[in-house]
Amino acid sequence: QVQLVESGGGLVQAGDSLRLSCAASRLTFSSYTMGWFRQAPWKEREFVAAITWDDGRTYYRDSVKGRFTISRDNARNTVNLQMNILKPEDTATYYCAARYARTISRSDSAWNYWGQGTQVTVSS
Repeated sequence: QVQLVESGGGLVQAGDSLRLSCAASRLTFSSYTMGWFRQAPWKEREFVAAITWDDGRTYYRDSVKGRFTISRDNARNTVNLQMNILKPEDTATYYCAARYARTISRSDSAWNYWGQGTQVTVSS
């Protein structure tokens, strides 16, 4: 059974940084496009960032461009999300996702596997 386990969430102040990590197991990690989504209370889950498996191309939602950086380590089966200059509107539960495809999708229904999520809270 595929497992995605997120870590690194927490409570920070506006302007601070956090680094989320996702450890994947029981899948051929190097063949999966990996992504991060988030869901704030009473809102739908939304795409945050993704990185393809073959050429490592990255994609971001507009509101995090220039602040967040996604990266992957195929040797360690991990994907990371470095989040800088955090804002209160970044507060959400962040989910790691895996997609068995060469392309990304901003729709959560197109992803095959999900982690349990890690909470990020940014105070003003």
